[in-house]
Amino acid sequence: MSTSLLASLLIRKLERFGPWSSDERQRIHDAIDSTIRLPAHAHLVQEGETPDGIHLVLEGFACGYKLLPDGRRQIVSYSVPGDLCDLRTTLLPQMDCSIGTISHAVVGRLSRERLTELTLHSPRMARAFWQTTLVEQAIAREWLINVGQRTAFSRAAHLLCEMFLRLRAVGLVKDNSCEFPLTQTEIADTLALSTVHVNRTLMELRRSGLITLRDKHLTIHHLPALEAAAGFDPGYLHLEATHDDDVIPDA
Repeated sequence: MSTSLLASLLIRKLERFGPWSSDERQRIHDAIDSTIRLPAHAHLVQEGETPDGIHLVLEGFACGYKLLPDGRRQIVSYSVPGDLCDLRTTLLPQMDCSIGTISHAVVGRLSRERLTELTLHSPRMARAFWQTTLVEQAIAREWLINVGQRTAFSRAAHLLCEMFLRLRAVGLVKDNSCEFPLTQTEIADTLALSTVHVNRTLMELRRSGLITLRDKHLTIHHLPALEAAAGFDPGYLHLEATHDDDVIPDA
């Protein structure tokens, strides 16, 4: 997989916050050291480690998670194509959670040093990365509300809405369907439910006619109805462009 395609997904995501010059886009391309292909359930970074690079998902799904002393797991984030898994390690000394793949994945590595250098020299790029971390925090807050206040039905519906819209934003939804490789165990570890409860909840969502979930693919038959069932407001994802589509002149 070419680094050019890899960088394009990231740039597409970051340019929601403002257009970049061709020179700035090229700097992102140049910051990518390598790409690797990984199987499902492979470790990228362990909690407590200091990665020597930043990981960017091109294909597949990854997640951040915490392990409790008794072995239980809480999934605290998902990364889809175009997402940086561990951007905060450019500022923090070590990872505060582990990161692993959910499905087969292609992951790129960005040099920490090059990324730090280009953000120091381009306030516009630094701002875009900072805005990305703010969106990640907004997602984390919404997940906290999900497990703290919503019913099991609303929790599951909310997660499906979020993942669907995030994948649609990077062009990975077709005919109201998208890849959705999460197992019931992974959904349970995300929503703080038992796998039995997740199974019943997904069956209820299917019976309602809102979704079809089959062969690791999700189809949403009526997104507004699913959003209403979830109490879902997509504003926290900040998926809409926040700037005029003006071209920035090259330096």
